[in-house]
Amino acid sequence: MRLLLVQSSPVWEDPVASLRELDRMLSDSVEADLIVLPEMFSTGFVTKPEGIAERDGGNSLQWMRELAASRSCAVAGSLSVMSGSSYRNRFYFVFPDGSEIHYDKRHLFSYSGEGLGYTPGQERVIVSYNGVRILPQVCYDLRFPVFSRNRILGGAPEYDLILYVASWPEKRIGAWDALLKARAIENACYVAGVNRVGSDPSNYYPGHTTFISPQGEVLSVCKQNETDSLICEVSIEELELFRRSFPVLDDAD
Repeated sequence: MRLLLVQSSPVWEDPVASLRELDRMLSDSVEADLIVLPEMFSTGFVTKPEGIAERDGGNSLQWMRELAASRSCAVAGSLSVMSGSSYRNRFYFVFPDGSEIHYDKRHLFSYSGEGLGYTPGQERVIVSYNGVRILPQVCYDLRFPVFSRNRILGGAPEYDLILYVASWPEKRIGAWDALLKARAIENACYVAGVNRVGSDPSNYYPGHTTFISPQGEVLSVCKQNETDSLICEVSIEELELFRRSFPVLDDAD
C-alpha cells in the first residue's frame, strides 16, 4: 500500500485558506492509496474550539470526501469538531466511497489546555484498508505506549501500521523522533508520523514527518521547516516475514 504523507502549514483558524493550500500541494502529487494529513490540518492546533470547530460532517470533512473520490484513495487526518454538545479532536479515515471511520484523541494535551476545551475519546480504533490494519493516533498519544500496544488476537498481531498525525513543536521534536522509532520497534509494525510545519500564536513546528520500518529504521523523511510530502510503501509480505523471523510480540506482557 502506497502512502502519501503531507507535511503542510495550516493557516491559523482559517479552513478556507488551509484547504486551498492543500489543494495546491496535492495538485501535482503522485498517486497513492492513502493520503495522510497533520493534526487539525484545516485550522492549526486550536485549544479553544468555540466558534472554530466545525460540526461533524462539516466543510473540511466534505473536502476530504471529495478528495478521496477524485483520487480514488483514502484520506486521513484530524479536525476540530463539535459532536453533539462536546468538542472532539477527531481523526477521520475517509474511504474512497465517502464512508468514514473516526477516532477521537484519547490523550488531550493538558499542558496547552486542550483538555479544557475538548472531550477525550475512550475507544481504540483499528481501520482495515487495502489489506492493512491501521491504528490511528493523534499527537500526544505518542507518549503513551500502553494505549497503543499491539496485542495478539486470534493468534495474530492486531495491526500493521500506526498513523500519528501531529502538531508537535520544535522545542520537543527530539522526543517525537525518538518515540516514533520506539513505537515501531516495540509493536513490530510500520509507523508513519505526519507533523505540520510553520507557526501559530504559541509554537513553531519543524515538520520531521517520518516513515519508519518495523525494525525502527527511518525509511523516509520530509524536508525540515518546509511544506513537503513523501511517498512510502507498506509491504505486508515483508512485515510478515520479519514477524515470523523475530516473533517478539509472542513474548509481550
